[in-house]
Amino acid sequence: MPDTPVIDLQAIEVLRSLNPDDNGEFLKEIVGIFLEDTPQRIAELDDSLATADVAKFVRAAHSIKGSSANLGAMVLRGAAERLEHHSKQNGLSNTGPLIADLKLEYERAAKEIRAIVNS
Repeated sequence: MPDTPVIDLQAIEVLRSLNPDDNGEFLKEIVGIFLEDTPQRIAELDDSLATADVAKFVRAAHSIKGSSANLGAMVLRGAAERLEHHSKQNGLSNTGPLIADLKLEYERAAKEIRAIVNS
């Protein structure tokens, strides 16, 4: 997805428009939750992979997919969706490259979203 931006700025503007007079505090709160929660969900992916807990793995991937979509992190959302779909269809085999991709995309999204919020 080379043409897909790391963060869809239209999604950010939608979040800003929900509380237009708060100087971006609502957006900062949502971003803070995303930056705190997503690493926990990624840790759940690793833990559930180690314990072969497919249901927990699928839930963690699904959670990342949803929170990413809310913030417009569409490349990360796509990585989470691929991981969720793969694990539903094939269990946890061969998920290593997909997890690595998701972790990379999270780092890219987190960096960009911090820059947007702090600008």
